[in-house]
Amino acid sequence: MMFDRSRRMLEIIRTARRYGLGELAGDTAPTWLLGKPRDFDEPLNVRLRLALEELGPVFVKFGQTLSTRRDLLPDGMAEELAKLQDEVPPFEGAEARRLIESAYGHSLDRFFEYFETEPMAAASIAQVHRARLHAREGEAEGRSVVVKVLRPDVHERIERDVAVLYRLAGLAARFHPEAKRLRPVEIVAEYDRIITDELDLMREGANASQLGRNWAGSDLIVHPEIHFDYSTESVLVMEHMHGVPIDDVDTLKAAGVDFKVLAERGVEIFFKQVFRDNFFHADMHPGNILVQPEVPHRPRYVGLDFGIVGSLTADDQRYLAENFLAFFNQDYRKIAELHVESGWMPADTSIEEFEGAIRTVSEPIMNKPLAEISFGLFLVRLFKIARRYRYQVQPQLVLLQKTVLNVEGLGRDLYPQLDLWATAKPVLEQWMRNRASPRVAGERLKNQLPQIMDSLPRMLPTLMKRLDEGTNPAARELERALTDITQELRSARRAMRWTVVGTGLVVSGVLLVIYPPAPVWVGIVGALAGFGCWVQASRG
Repeated sequence: MMFDRSRRMLEIIRTARRYGLGELAGDTAPTWLLGKPRDFDEPLNVRLRLALEELGPVFVKFGQTLSTRRDLLPDGMAEELAKLQDEVPPFEGAEARRLIESAYGHSLDRFFEYFETEPMAAASIAQVHRARLHAREGEAEGRSVVVKVLRPDVHERIERDVAVLYRLAGLAARFHPEAKRLRPVEIVAEYDRIITDELDLMREGANASQLGRNWAGSDLIVHPEIHFDYSTESVLVMEHMHGVPIDDVDTLKAAGVDFKVLAERGVEIFFKQVFRDNFFHADMHPGNILVQPEVPHRPRYVGLDFGIVGSLTADDQRYLAENFLAFFNQDYRKIAELHVESGWMPADTSIEEFEGAIRTVSEPIMNKPLAEISFGLFLVRLFKIARRYRYQVQPQLVLLQKTVLNVEGLGRDLYPQLDLWATAKPVLEQWMRNRASPRVAGERLKNQLPQIMDSLPRMLPTLMKRLDEGTNPAARELERALTDITQELRSARRAMRWTVVGTGLVVSGVLLVIYPPAPVWVGIVGALAGFGCWVQASRG
């Protein structure tokens, strides 16, 4: 293995010298490593893309991941790397059969009525084949499925190339003048985590199952059913989904699809995944999306390939929602305050100075029509500003930024006049309202109550001592916090009381109307009183 890695390192160095990638390191790279500077016909960004394509699938995927880090890369490089395509020739169908039978420990005929040897699609990690399961009791015929199988020796090849990437990152950290800002080792570690997750197909199946559960019964998007009984870490069997590839515009036009609605639905799906479900498909490029055009004015999306998903902390969700709303209200001071209040920026950051920096990059965007304002560009610029003030962009937000750019680009390709804000704003505002509702506050309190009760016996002695001292600013801050918590508890308790009383009155009123032992008007008054109690509960 060590010899294999060393040989691969030499191959990479030769490729880097041939494409003149020493230019990336400026004057700091040793000549023996990356060669002497010389003139090239193509610019550096293009040469980097070509070199990654030549080095193979692992480096192509690394370049795709790197393209999302627009906060780190020079102008134009991210756009060029985004052109990298994960296209590799398929491996033999007979080899696919052998790999699946090895994973099952049995012949394919035991599980499948039919297995198509010719693959329907291939990528750097795996390829997929059409198949049909044996019919179960009560079924007229077996279910149509697709079988996804990892490529042979993929673990070994990825382990080798990722190890080489770590060595290259170490060299970059040593020689590159901006290594401290670029953090090359951390970037490789982030990529290592993503690609390692993609190698576990059971994890992908679980992701698909969760997304399917979140959108059960929706006419916006549908996800394949996963057949876990037939799946392993290296084989994934799922429902065969039918639809038109979303980039097959001619077929969609022929089907009469409303492209404005299609684009808006895509944006709505994404923002609901992020804010309603806190579980979003983070690889939403055209190859992973189909469209079912049977109802042209309400076309339905089909999600595919769930190896990369994302989620956010509650603080991250609030930060993003409030930042988006503040941005579109041109409240730049609010954006600056949110960064400091959340702890993402140093406490000594000048709000006024940071507000001015945000205004500088935001105003040119705001001068455009709403339909031309880019969420993705806003996030890129916001993160670049924040970095100047010593903020380190979090990995989960980088994943979100990448997905925003994908969704936004896809939506504008489908319908160039797409007003992203008009579609996203209602979702964000509804989410903000829900967070402030008594029911949600009560749920949060209910979930946190066991932890609070467990911690109180340990906290109270220290708390009382600090409060008795009185002179400590932290004590006064803690006292204010306790007052806020007490008020929230009282509000939640009042809301719960009104809700219980209101429910009782509504139910009683309805029963009196249906089975009247008293005049009907008594039941109606009771029900109305119950609704009044519900209104009072919503006010806390």
